Amino acid sequence: MHRDPYPVFADIRERDPLHRAEFGYWVVSRHEDVRGVLMNREDFGQGDFTENVRLFYGPEFDVMGQPAYKWLSEVFLMQDPPHHTRVRGLVTGALTARLVRAMEPRIREIADGLIDKMIAQGSADLITDFAYQLPVRVMCDMLGIDPDDSRLPAVIAAIAQSFIVFEARALTPDELTTANQEIGVLQDFFEWLFADRMTSPRNDLATALVQSGGKEDSLSHDELVTVAIGLFGAGFETTAHMIGNGVLSLSRVPDQWRSLVSDPQRLAPGTVDETLRYESSLIATYRTALRDTQLRGEPIVAGEKVLTLIGAANRDPRVFDNPDRFDIQRDSKKHMSFGGGIHFCAGAELARLEGRIAFEQLARRLAGLQAETDNPKWREGFLFRGLSALPVRW
Repeated sequence: MHRDPYPVFADIRERDPLHRAEFGYWVVSRHEDVRGVLMNREDFGQGDFTENVRLFYGPEFDVMGQPAYKWLSEVFLMQDPPHHTRVRGLVTGALTARLVRAMEPRIREIADGLIDKMIAQGSADLITDFAYQLPVRVMCDMLGIDPDDSRLPAVIAAIAQSFIVFEARALTPDELTTANQEIGVLQDFFEWLFADRMTSPRNDLATALVQSGGKEDSLSHDELVTVAIGLFGAGFETTAHMIGNGVLSLSRVPDQWRSLVSDPQRLAPGTVDETLRYESSLIATYRTALRDTQLRGEPIVAGEKVLTLIGAANRDPRVFDNPDRFDIQRDSKKHMSFGGGIHFCAGAELARLEGRIAFEQLARRLAGLQAETDNPKWREGFLFRGLSALPVRW
């Protein structure tokens, strides 16, 4: 499953499309069912956060006594309306399409600078030297963080070690202890950032978040910190995975890389969508039944959890022809990798832009790029799929 989950996904999608898992939750895997659950805001949502976590730890687990889980409970992604609606509206108001589009020249400049360094080195690990660096530097630009800030490496490491709480499983005692410690590192850093912007505003997203909304609906200081950690982490983790997964897929299907090199500007947008479909950064996500309902004719009781297998839906032959073929010229726009409904990825436009520029500039400047495709090093975890290393040459 860790190396290649797709045969298992195909098996469950075709033989048991509404599967009852041994831990007591349902699993849906066909495109129509995954889309139906994610888009249905009346019957499905996030539900009771504490009970959702206790599903894996047991009824006596002190969820809110764990700083990392307490932080996660306050992230708008994990909440239902009305709180979700208010916070998401303020975030998307600050992260407008106009702001994202205006960043294209700067994102292209960052990408070219990273490629210059790779060329000077003569070889590279695409993940650490490019895939992570690009979205991290973009988020630093947006939030007004100095990319050379001596605290930044610790902040980036803290994201990786604390965001493990997004995994729908019981963490080991050591994992949970580390996550609790590292969320404190993140809170300290972003509390400093917003305190600074309150007294010294700048032309950046941190200031826009501080100033967003009116007196009645503006974000509290704690909400600002929670939102910033979520934006910063989500803004580079999944985008980095998308870039790495795309380059690995292109290297495994050389004719697709040659096509991209032949016309980068035209084919880079399709490369983004096909990467998201074929080797998604997010391969599954949960919803909770908000009331008694049905799936595929079966009763789903209020409070029961449903795991939507996005990675299976994205390769459903009912929607995508020859779905196990990586083809950057197909129409992949029906993929479910950005989720759906009220929880559709707030950063989707920025992720698309970063991915398009990344694939376009790599194809323009490193036409001979080839990744090591034997035994790729996948990161631990299930819900999020990405590489920890990807050596490349050109």
